[in-house]
Amino acid sequence: MPGIIEGHSWQLFLLSFLVLEGSTQDFGQTQFICTSVPKDMDLCAATMQNSGPAEDLKTTVMQLRETVLQQKETIMNQKETIRELTSKLSRCESQSLPEAGAGGRRIVPGAKNTMGDVSRGPQDTLAQLGQTLQTLKQRLENLEQYSRNNGTAQANSLKDLLQNKIDDMEKQVLSRVNTLEETKPGQKNDTDQRNRVESTLTSMHHRITDLEKGGKDNRPLDKFQLTFPLRTNYMYAKAKRTLPEMYAFTVCLWIKSNASPGVGTPFSYAVPGQANELVLIEWGNNPMEILINDKVAKLPFIINDGKWHHICITWTTRDGMWEAFQDGVLRGSGENLAPYHPIKPQGVLVLGQEQDTLGGGFDATQAYVGELANLNMWDRKLSIGDIYNLATCNSKAQTGNVFSWSESNIEVFGGATKWTFEPCRALN
Repeated sequence: MPGIIEGHSWQLFLLSFLVLEGSTQDFGQTQFICTSVPKDMDLCAATMQNSGPAEDLKTTVMQLRETVLQQKETIMNQKETIRELTSKLSRCESQSLPEAGAGGRRIVPGAKNTMGDVSRGPQDTLAQLGQTLQTLKQRLENLEQYSRNNGTAQANSLKDLLQNKIDDMEKQVLSRVNTLEETKPGQKNDTDQRNRVESTLTSMHHRITDLEKGGKDNRPLDKFQLTFPLRTNYMYAKAKRTLPEMYAFTVCLWIKSNASPGVGTPFSYAVPGQANELVLIEWGNNPMEILINDKVAKLPFIINDGKWHHICITWTTRDGMWEAFQDGVLRGSGENLAPYHPIKPQGVLVLGQEQDTLGGGFDATQAYVGELANLNMWDRKLSIGDIYNLATCNSKAQTGNVFSWSESNIEVFGGATKWTFEPCRALN
């Protein structure tokens, strides 16, 4: 017992010292709590150990402070995002057009930007795309009305402005639809709504083309090109007439693309029972190929450099002889390509897509991306001189007797566009 008392003597002495020191100050309603401290423990450590609730409170406060800072940072990021979206929306809505017959500018009612909204499902996405396209269509109608009631100088400026805006938004629209299809490969597409979107795009570009050329009769029917800006399974052009039975042919066209890997399918001709009756395709990392009745010949073309090139392929059923010309120069030839098989009639000629079924069954991975023009086809083998005249835009150049390049012979679908083009003048 004496040992225990002696063991606590120093602690009691120190405690009494602290009490005496504290008595010189006014503590008000203060209570002193005496706590037994082991002999070998440091008093500061003991004090910290006995202050558990206060330490827990301090830790909680620090955690709350950290949470508040994180929430503040999140709010700042959200504000920045909202500011960017608001700025984009303002730029979209400020793209105003004059009222019909008026000199002022106005914002088209309901012309809000839905491109930045994230839809919650395919139905919502397609509905938003349709609404966006209807807005563009309304703006185009205003422009047409203004053009009829006013002079051409300001109208042409507005047409250029509108065309640039529509091109930009169209790419976003088609990209959104394409992404939607890729992310839901196993589900049925919303065919009806997508067809309405494609129809609106097609109608819109046809009318813009009419505005650009100032009327349907002012531009020669063959002075145009087709543009396929995206790799999709619904953007294409189709010939209004079929091909006859052919025991020989020459097909020529101007082509420009830098797509990789492979430029895709510039054209395909399918007949009942044979989807690959006549196909020109560059798929994946393979060279460009010509298919006749599913038989293949590899062509020595190098065209995916983003420059305009003129290409021609000739073929005769006798021994399946073929020749390939690029920019007026013979680059290769061969034989035994579908020998003694005539090209069958009553098929469907499609530009920009490879057909797996008659007039359809398109695969986005085989779609053409780029520009093409002046596709002509003959039911005979052209001479080297004839092909050179075509490649150099000689006045003696012929037009196809089986299929000739003319706006009246082609229908455009899914957002593929027509632009004014004159070969040799617009080269590179």
